Amino acid sequence: MTLLLAHGVGARHDLPVPPFYAFAGAFTALFVSFLGLGLLWSASRFHGERSGRPLPPWAQRLADARPVRGALRGVGLAASLFVVLHLLLGPAEPERNPAPGAVHVLFWVGLVPASLLFGPVWRLLNPLRTLHALLPSLRSARPLPPRLGMRPAAAGLLAYTWLELASPDPASPTALLVFLTLYAAVHLACAARYGARWFTHADAFEAYSTLLARLSPLGRRSDGRLVLRHPLHGLDSTPPVPGLVATVCVLLGSTAYDGFSDSPAWITTLQTSPLGRTATATAGLLAAVALVAALYGLCAGATRLISGRITHPLAAFAHSLLPVALGYLVAHYFSLFVTEGPRTVMMAAGTDNPPPPAPPLTPGGLAALQIGAVVAGHVLGVVAAHDRSVRLFPPARAVAGQLPLLVLMIAYTLGGIGLLIA
Repeated sequence: MTLLLAHGVGARHDLPVPPFYAFAGAFTALFVSFLGLGLLWSASRFHGERSGRPLPPWAQRLADARPVRGALRGVGLAASLFVVLHLLLGPAEPERNPAPGAVHVLFWVGLVPASLLFGPVWRLLNPLRTLHALLPSLRSARPLPPRLGMRPAAAGLLAYTWLELASPDPASPTALLVFLTLYAAVHLACAARYGARWFTHADAFEAYSTLLARLSPLGRRSDGRLVLRHPLHGLDSTPPVPGLVATVCVLLGSTAYDGFSDSPAWITTLQTSPLGRTATATAGLLAAVALVAALYGLCAGATRLISGRITHPLAAFAHSLLPVALGYLVAHYFSLFVTEGPRTVMMAAGTDNPPPPAPPLTPGGLAALQIGAVVAGHVLGVVAAHDRSVRLFPPARAVAGQLPLLVLMIAYTLGGIGLLIA
């Protein structure tokens, strides 16, 4: 199996509308949203962890029951053992081994809908947490360094996306086994020093799932109650911890590189670069992440100059990039999930090298879904940024203070659509 890790919509003639109208429609949606918010949304309406309608007591008891949580940890551990055994003992050819698809498709991509529907599910399934709990010698209570934040998670996500997008053979069972072994060893060693809190802050996949779960309608209030809430209330509860910006920029930048890597010009560059394919792809991935981070840094600096009072603009508005990242993830990974996902399940069930199912959408329908996901993600980002602006800025500067964010959202949107139709 050759995993299709670049997920553009195809040629320009596949678009349901001409590219000009796609760009114009996206720009109009963002600009009209910004004007409407400026005129009609003058006070903060999101309440973060204080919001939500409590679920019935029986649902709360069921979700928190030890047997349920134990069963989920058992499922996570069993699935991980399945993958490891297939990496160790399964066929060397990726097209006949379900483990690469289980990691790159069912796990990495499947965490997106799972986290959106059920909250931070990887925290309950994480086999490293289970191993840490089962081995008393790995338990510790040393405090985490205060400035650590999510920086290790950002580094872990960058390492995984390098494996997926820039390594010589991302579907190689050997490469996957080496990566997973090193990843598990590092995190279990750190958890032995700092305790289970290490996974909450530093595990790349827990961070990935937890950030996406901020947009889930299912969440917990600050009092611990399980609630149903508006997803933007959950987004507003995102804590501005160190490393949050880096983590989101890795998600955005790596997904942007994923789209760009499928363009004919970049494929030619990879094939002809004197540095070699891997080194050139690595440089491209790092450049994409750096570009996303630089644009956001410039935007945050401009916001600080205009507002005249906000001291931490990077962390204050980082949450508004999460819907943008989600839109990119949906746009770039939907087709992979609905074709390679069922194929991986069939291989795991014993079918040897099954063909992928037919795509459920026509090229035009897929294009509409992808462009809609990108635009919707940016509109939600504008809404989240506006609500935070009217909370932090004096009324006279609330609209002007978010102009740099609007420019950034427009630039990200046009760039994202450009990658999809390239």
